[in-house]
Amino acid sequence: MRVAIAGAGKVGRAIARELVGNGHQVLLIDRDAQLARPGVVEGAESLMADACEISALDEANLASCQVVVAATGDDKVNLVVSLLAKTEYGVPRVVARVNHPKNEWMFDESWGVDVAVSTPRMLSALVEEAVSVGDLVRLFTFRQGDANLVEITLSADSPVVGQRVGDQDWPQDTALVAIVRGPRVIAPSADDPLDVGDELLFVASPETESALQSLLGHL
Repeated sequence: MRVAIAGAGKVGRAIARELVGNGHQVLLIDRDAQLARPGVVEGAESLMADACEISALDEANLASCQVVVAATGDDKVNLVVSLLAKTEYGVPRVVARVNHPKNEWMFDESWGVDVAVSTPRMLSALVEEAVSVGDLVRLFTFRQGDANLVEITLSADSPVVGQRVGDQDWPQDTALVAIVRGPRVIAPSADDPLDVGDELLFVASPETESALQSLLGHL
């Protein structure tokens, strides 16, 4: 897979290292000559250019990329890069970094964004997930499909403890995708029991979250 990353700062370089390590072809784009210097990330290409300019994206051969990541520290730049990648080059998957939570509402399909990653929101969700038992926590939003990744840790007084996965009448537009039980990650089947302390991960529409909370939360 060929991936172009706009922004070769700490975030962009960290993403590049992970992707190169997983065997992908990566191009880092940055207008800072120091950040876009050859070899800044071993195994990745680099291009010193302004990713908001069509000529730079032509030089990067963006049309050959399967994924573009807009990872700069400027939300305006990330939106422009996302829009150009999607509308001018037809990139199948565009991932954009959200630096300021107040701008989250703009990072959607109208700006070419398939997945918006908000660091402040993710951190707050992880804090909630670490301390919340019996309460539904939204971890991630899938912008394109209007669905969320949500988590709930079963408390001792949850009404479903001791029952089987297949016995539950899950709300419509809801899918249980994993059960985290201690060090194990379980792909749920109908016969799996639900135990105290299980972390249940669902992909669910926003409208079903309250029904999930009622089904799985405190008595």
